[in-house]
Amino acid sequence: MKLKNWIFVLSLKVGKASSWCRSSIAISAGILSACALPPLHLIPALFISFPFLIWLVDGASSCRRAFLDGWWFGLGHFLAGLYWITLSLTIDQNFFWLIPFSFLGIPAVIAIYIACATAFLRFAPKGLVRIALFAASWAFFEWLRGVLFTGFPWNGIGLVWADSESAIQIVSYIGLIGLGFLTVFGASSLATLAYGKIFFSFVKFIPFVICLSVVLIPGYVRLAFTENAGFHKDIYLRVVQPNIPQNIKWSRSHRMKHLSTLLELSRRPSEAPLIITVWPETASPFVVSLSKPYRKVLGGVMSENGFLLTGSIRLRTDGIQNLQIWNSLHAISSKGRVIMTYDKHHLVPFGEFVPFSGFLRKHLGIKKLTTGRTDFSAGNGPKSFILPKIPSFSPSICYEIIFSNQVANLRDRPKWFLNITNDAWFGNSSGPYQHFAMARMRAVEQGIPLVRAANTGISAIVDPFGRIMKFISLEKKGIIDFYLPKPIEGATFYSKIGDWPILVFMFIIVAALVLRFR
Repeated sequence: MKLKNWIFVLSLKVGKASSWCRSSIAISAGILSACALPPLHLIPALFISFPFLIWLVDGASSCRRAFLDGWWFGLGHFLAGLYWITLSLTIDQNFFWLIPFSFLGIPAVIAIYIACATAFLRFAPKGLVRIALFAASWAFFEWLRGVLFTGFPWNGIGLVWADSESAIQIVSYIGLIGLGFLTVFGASSLATLAYGKIFFSFVKFIPFVICLSVVLIPGYVRLAFTENAGFHKDIYLRVVQPNIPQNIKWSRSHRMKHLSTLLELSRRPSEAPLIITVWPETASPFVVSLSKPYRKVLGGVMSENGFLLTGSIRLRTDGIQNLQIWNSLHAISSKGRVIMTYDKHHLVPFGEFVPFSGFLRKHLGIKKLTTGRTDFSAGNGPKSFILPKIPSFSPSICYEIIFSNQVANLRDRPKWFLNITNDAWFGNSSGPYQHFAMARMRAVEQGIPLVRAANTGISAIVDPFGRIMKFISLEKKGIIDFYLPKPIEGATFYSKIGDWPILVFMFIIVAALVLRFR
């Protein structure tokens, strides 16, 4: 059978498959698409999975059937992409019963966004017009996923390019949402190979080639003709990765051992005087703000003009009824004084607070996953801080870095990003790789370098073009010593306008096609 006939017959069989067969095809295609995400980056998987989804929708008998096809695809996509969330429930045996809800429930709910995108396709005729509507709908609902219900923009489809320094440069113009549109449109356009009489028609490959070119060529040009990022030759910093397993992190019997590990790594000789030393999220085994003698020990690792930046729990203890707790970052001087404090403002549902706690705590007995019964309080939002002789910086704690427009107060534009995190909850899974890839995207979007300290990895120093200067891989103990990179001159196009032009463009495409073919 000729190739053309084979692809044509395959598309027909996929589109006309029975109910359970359709579901199997859709969920398999969704799982395959997740292989393109970090850490695998098997981008050609999209060239198979997205055409299969388009063929399913082409054969759908109604919007309801197209919705279900998209939901099954989304279920497979998020099952394979977010399985690592379940690993956090294995740390404490009290949460084992939640594993099925985490493994299946979260992907099942988030898959609704993809289902809504495919349901729209019945409003457009089969062909490239339908594929354009699909790419626009996917991008729009991906943006909604990052906004609604506190937001969860994890694994935007544009993240598949995170392994290519050239490809990720485009996000400095159109953001990750725009890159996602180009990715979905380019991959899905290959579905047209099954349409018409001629298979090897150059015309059919034009959308794919254009999308690929727009992704790769501007980034190559930007890196080739832009001056290399500079460095602050007077600011030498150290990032400490202690690699402490989560199951013993808060053990009282291991507290002093953890402290000794952090201090030993911090005191190692350096090639130049250290101005900044960074410890990860909740690295301190003590409450820094309440222990003056302990702070002096921490300050002792720094030179006279240096600062230790460390994650720590912060408490307000004026009465049991008024107890408050924050996930914080402190800057500690060489004399043991707390110079600045940042409180995490975007908290993790069920990890740091229980939403609808009045009902869920009382009737279902659900507690937050982190130690203690009191929910964390939220800070005041992103802010730029200035320490003596150190350029202004914007801190973020853990998954705050995944939110494109919440990483900094851009009216007070910082000179560098600091992200501290504890990904030990998720072991050696795809989660920490995905988290690091999203952090790199923020550096490129804003043209601002990133310093990242993770408990078990991945710690790194990233320049404003997203290039990794130095890093420590997952589940390794060690330090990074390097000069602080400088930001790009001025601001990126994306940092000035955000996602709004892309969103307006998507909305116009969706609205025009729906109204035209209603």
